Amino acid sequence: MAVAKKDQERIGYAWMYGAQARKDGKERAVPEYWNEHAEAWLQGFDGVPLAGAGTSKPVSDQLEAEFDEAALSKPGT
Repeated sequence: MAVAKKDQERIGYAWMYGAQARKDGKERAVPEYWNEHAEAWLQGFDGVPLAGAGTSKPVSDQLEAEFDEAALSKPGT
């Protein structure tokens, strides 16, 4: 079944927000805003990859520490 691009984006965001909630130590309860995409939110919270997302590496808990200020600044600023 084909899913509209906008829905795919919202599913991806629901998954990311679920994963972030787990990292922040929040409880495993889907916020009302994400009820429409609760399954994706819970998959993110549980660390389950999204179906059809390919083989992506998980985001490191230390991602911010892996980048220095020069790598994040715009060229020429």
